[in-house]
Amino acid sequence: MTVSKATLHDIEPLSVLFDEYRIFYKKESELQNIKAFLSERINNSDSVIFVAKSADGDLMGFVQLYPLFSSTRMKRLWLLNDLYVNPRFRGLNVSVMLIDNSKQLARETNSAGLLLETAKSNTIGNNLYLKTDFSLDTDHNYYSWND
Repeated sequence: MTVSKATLHDIEPLSVLFDEYRIFYKKESELQNIKAFLSERINNSDSVIFVAKSADGDLMGFVQLYPLFSSTRMKRLWLLNDLYVNPRFRGLNVSVMLIDNSKQLARETNSAGLLLETAKSNTIGNNLYLKTDFSLDTDHNYYSWND
């Protein structure tokens, strides 16, 4: 298994995997829009996407990180926004490798760290994040606004 930054050459298989990810979160399949969305993220360097590939070249999973900034720390932060592993490859530490690459990106960019949010009901994710040395913040409230 190898992990590398996604390029436009990865768009086709990455789009299929991203579509599966969105369907998991109860969104409609939108393969064409996904291709455009991911291509734009890569072309504009709006995010960093790491992909894990099997020895056969199959896309096993991905993680997408968006840059943020902390005013109080006066440093960059990375939002680990999306993490998905194809069910065929679960249990092989693919997600751990993707997180390790995300941590390395944070170090290389001299950032203050990684942030993420997941549902309390996401038992697998919550266990994964604790296993990979994330700290659970129980001191703050998180709010959202949607238009």
